[in-house]
Amino acid sequence: MKREFEIEIGGRKLKWVVSDWVERANGACFLSYGETEVLSTATISDYEKEEIGFFPLTVDYEERYYAAGKIRGPRYIKREGRPSDEAICNARLIDRTIRPLFPKNLKREVQVVVTVLSWDEKNEPSVPGILATSLSLLVSEIPWQGPVAAVRVGKIGSEFVLNPTYEEREKSKLDLVFAGVERNGEILINMIEGSFQEAEEEEIFEAFNFAKENLKILIDFQKEIARAVGKEKIPLKEEGLEPEIMSQVEKFLEGKIEKALFEKKEGLEELRKELENFIEENFPEKSNLILDYFEEKVRKILHQKIIEEEKRPDGRKLDEIREIFCQVGVLPRTHGSAFFSRGQTKSLSILTLGAPGDVQLLEGMEITGKKRFMHHYNFPPYSVGEIRPIRGPGRREIGHGVLAEKALLPLIPSFDEFPYTIRVVSEILSSNGSTSMAAVSSSSLALMDAGVPIKRLVSGIALGLMFDEKMGYRILTDIQGPEDRYGDLDFKIAGTEKGVTAIQMDVKIDGISEEIFLECLKRGERARFEILEKMKKVIEKPRPELSPFAPRVLTIQINPEKIREVIGPGGRMINEIISECGVSIDIEESGRIFVTAEKEEAAKKAIAWIKNITREIKVGEVFQGKVKRILNFGAMIEILPGQEGLLHSSQFGKKRGEISQILKVGELIPVKVISIDSLGRINLGLTKKYGKKRRF
Repeated sequence: MKREFEIEIGGRKLKWVVSDWVERANGACFLSYGETEVLSTATISDYEKEEIGFFPLTVDYEERYYAAGKIRGPRYIKREGRPSDEAICNARLIDRTIRPLFPKNLKREVQVVVTVLSWDEKNEPSVPGILATSLSLLVSEIPWQGPVAAVRVGKIGSEFVLNPTYEEREKSKLDLVFAGVERNGEILINMIEGSFQEAEEEEIFEAFNFAKENLKILIDFQKEIARAVGKEKIPLKEEGLEPEIMSQVEKFLEGKIEKALFEKKEGLEELRKELENFIEENFPEKSNLILDYFEEKVRKILHQKIIEEEKRPDGRKLDEIREIFCQVGVLPRTHGSAFFSRGQTKSLSILTLGAPGDVQLLEGMEITGKKRFMHHYNFPPYSVGEIRPIRGPGRREIGHGVLAEKALLPLIPSFDEFPYTIRVVSEILSSNGSTSMAAVSSSSLALMDAGVPIKRLVSGIALGLMFDEKMGYRILTDIQGPEDRYGDLDFKIAGTEKGVTAIQMDVKIDGISEEIFLECLKRGERARFEILEKMKKVIEKPRPELSPFAPRVLTIQINPEKIREVIGPGGRMINEIISECGVSIDIEESGRIFVTAEKEEAAKKAIAWIKNITREIKVGEVFQGKVKRILNFGAMIEILPGQEGLLHSSQFGKKRGEISQILKVGELIPVKVISIDSLGRINLGLTKKYGKKRRF
């Protein structure tokens, strides 16, 4: 069985293929866009997992080097291993899009695997991965309330571009992925991922309006395919609490939830533990159902209080930001450091400057190159008062680190302006709402503290939403605690006083309307400016000097033909400079040389050495030369580091082989350049001064 369905989007053919090639999965779909092709599979377990208190969904995004016609680089490891950061972020992109559309009472494990089979170097595979996953779930037996559609939007000049190629994305002012669903004839946004060159909010809203029509086309087309090849969905087990049990639970909870939400700092956690003890004593076999009922009741009460009374758990107004505190230069020996707190959310960012050669080398299916600005995010267990093993960074840490990196990247100076490798690490010391946006703010301060010449500070904020079809909605600025857990939206937005640099949005409901989206953009702008004003009071411009502990990078431009002379035979010359001066040296093919040293004097010494090596020697110049080697027909004299000339025995009036009777290795003698042949070989003669001093 094989069914093909084709549509044109963005001037290219997009083709879905549903076949029995992957017949053991519940749903599978091949999707090609241009010559980029992905396979998405969806599989559901046979049994429910009642013992876990969350929906067990796993999304994996598998890059295959064969898709790009590559064999992996390291000599002894040729098969794919741990996913790249890019693959992890793409998996999160798909996960955030599809997760809200699963029924809340689905307890079976679901796994989605997206595999990139072919990559044409023009069309990126993450958006096709979302579309392929949507259809694989839609035509399967798995209960799911899709379809969902996704497009990428760029802007070149004044024109928006749909699904831009890599080349077009390089020229684009913005890079946005919108995903959406259709409800009652309206397109709702359910996921956004974007990075910008300080874009205005109106421009971002216009980008969505540009994308919306194509989202509807893709949704309608998937519905047609599902009608043709879709399977009947697995019926969900409807299970509820008996009236007698519910009555006793209600009696136990009476008046306690509101008090826990609005009167006690850790009230909900305490109440939950009390409820667990009550369940253990009375209804242990109904534990999961009662806890689910409790969670839903908390959600409803919180929604009602915020929407109807504008009452938040900590007493703030809907658009009020928690108390902010900033400090720079908090660590004594680092190259730059800053602390940023917003309520209980606290981030410490530490910046390190390195040599040009310290760049991260990238090798992936899509990317091969170098990365000179890195932001890494750590979320240790103590930040949430937990105890757990500390291992490598998880998907969430990688995703948050990349988001903050996107927000900061537009402000990072070019390599020509600032020839350093830059690494910022954000340590989350305490977490209660939007640590990634706190990391953006603390990292921005650390950049200025280190003297990195960024033009403006960057701040970030997270917005939330309480939505009810009957009561309406309220947007919340700076969400925390229960607002984050029981709310319907996580809308992170970062930028400068000139515009937005990054957005990430996901939902717990089907999606949000245009009206809510526009209001979030405006509310985010106000909050961003408020935070920036407080950050400016601590530091407004980069420090004029780098930290005394930061390395110094000096640059010299030489004739590219002289590079081999700087390197020397077998690297002997460059290794001697590095060893003697205590520096690191990076050489570009253009002849630009970067010398990095802990002390500026060491870098200057190495630069002087390189200048002497590459200096263009002219006929008639006089040098104090050093005898390096004695030959039968003369002596090789070093007149500059790495540059030697021949002093022929005839200059002494002696026969071949007699020169060793006159000169000794290591002796210094004044010589003059008498000629340079077409191969660059230097011939030397004695100066009159030397001839008068010693008679032969």
